[in-house]
Amino acid sequence: MPSPPLAPDDGPIDLDHLARMTLGDAGLEQEVLAMFSAQSAKLLGELASLPAEALAIAHTLKGSARAIGAFAVAEAAARLEAVLSASSDPAEPLAELGAAIATARGAIDAMLRRS
Repeated sequence: MPSPPLAPDDGPIDLDHLARMTLGDAGLEQEVLAMFSAQSAKLLGELASLPAEALAIAHTLKGSARAIGAFAVAEAAARLEAVLSASSDPAEPLAELGAAIATARGAIDAMLRRS
């Protein structure tokens, strides 16, 4: 399996990466996009209260986002993960993560409606 691109495309979801990860199976693409959309909203809601497991939640979001090609979400989750590890103020990276997730979910919703 080829590695993800070093410079992902400009969209909220790197469709080439998604196609590689799902072996071009359009049905599987729809399924993982729908799961990511639901999971990311749920996990972002959990992060709002900064629970003890916030670091693990950020890490989970980072991995899930990378898997589907939502690289802006992955980068925002990585920044939050770093801030949480350093015990710094997570307000700004948490807001960035929320914005990245909203953008990705909007793109996913549009893609799922077209299917």
